[in-house]
Amino acid sequence: MDEEQLKKEGGNFAKNKGLLRRYLLFFAFIFLLAGSFWLGFNRGKAQTVSKEKTFPLEESIIENKSPENKPVVDFSLFWRVWELMKEKYVDKTSLDAQQMVYGAIKGMVKATGDPYTTFFDPKETKSFSEDILGSFEGIGAELGIKDEILTVIAPLEDSPAQKAGLRSGDKILKIGDKPTADITIDEAVDLIRGKKGTEVALTVLREGEQETREITIVRNTIEVKSVKLEFKDPDIAYLKLIKFGEETSKEFDAAMNQIIARGSKGIILDMRNNPGGFLDKSVDIASRLIAKGKIVVSEEDNAGKKESLYTLGGDKLSSLPIVVLINEGSASASEILAGALRDDRQVELIGKKSFGKGSVQELLDLPGNSSIKITVAKWLTPKGDYIMETGINPDIEIDLTPDDFNNQRDPQLNKALEVIKEKMKSPVN
Repeated sequence: MDEEQLKKEGGNFAKNKGLLRRYLLFFAFIFLLAGSFWLGFNRGKAQTVSKEKTFPLEESIIENKSPENKPVVDFSLFWRVWELMKEKYVDKTSLDAQQMVYGAIKGMVKATGDPYTTFFDPKETKSFSEDILGSFEGIGAELGIKDEILTVIAPLEDSPAQKAGLRSGDKILKIGDKPTADITIDEAVDLIRGKKGTEVALTVLREGEQETREITIVRNTIEVKSVKLEFKDPDIAYLKLIKFGEETSKEFDAAMNQIIARGSKGIILDMRNNPGGFLDKSVDIASRLIAKGKIVVSEEDNAGKKESLYTLGGDKLSSLPIVVLINEGSASASEILAGALRDDRQVELIGKKSFGKGSVQELLDLPGNSSIKITVAKWLTPKGDYIMETGINPDIEIDLTPDDFNNQRDPQLNKALEVIKEKMKSPVN
């Protein structure tokens, strides 16, 4: 998600593309592939690459001849395999040329080694757009790839996954009877997602344990809200950010108005198990908590060019003391917000080290209702920290043990309450 490592259909999907440019969550090749089929097939299919070489993508010319001083990528091998499948495959009448093209594109994208760069065929595009909207049928868990293993970034709040006992950091070794070695995130999502009322069994290995366990989860309709507000003691607002979705800014503003109306003196911002979402929304929320004109995050593209995103104003909560809860399920946009609050306001972070997703993806629409989500930049905290794979370390590390979990104790939240009460005595912002 699954983690990591979110949702719109039809006409609204085009709107989400612009938003997802900022999401935490090229195709010259496919056009060239289609256009060159007739022109290059006969001329190129007889040629072969004689030995393995590394061909820098930006320097290569995709033709069946060798221009001077340029390495050659010879597509004749592709066409040769295409023809062999047509001629030799045992059940060739079952072959679908369009699905073969989709498969070839997916293989090309997978060759980047980046689990967050993904091609979506039309069915997957529709499913992804539903995720962004916030309503779908499945188990409700965000998945990612960590240390080359399919890993639960976070089970969503009140989801079937959370209720069945799936936890952040669980390594998924099998989905049903299918091993997950070399599986992509989107292949895993496709296997796990299904109709409401059906079951899926996950074989997981939990950190600190030697034996695997099987967790059976009954799929359900997942309706995901972004914000949950409670009040702890008379003066403390407990604000849980569950994700950064399309409605997050509006939901956060409604909660902010309640906090102001109640006259709260301090805020606990809980972003544990928040798998991220729209980068734009993390900037919006930071703008409510940090003074205008401060850096929220910096992006660095493939040319090394940096662009900073700043708070936009409307910082009605920037004068209140705040502490932030994070854990292994805090990823992407939640890490951006945590990093900005730490760097700009010296806010204390409590809990466990965050997931470590430091890249930005852009969603691009493609012909035939397909699409691609491609990593276009890495992001850095206001002080320049790049957190990919390393995550953000809390200022105060507190474990949540299996015994705590089973007995519904929350020592991390208890510590946050202790710290915010001290800050409310002499707030420093």
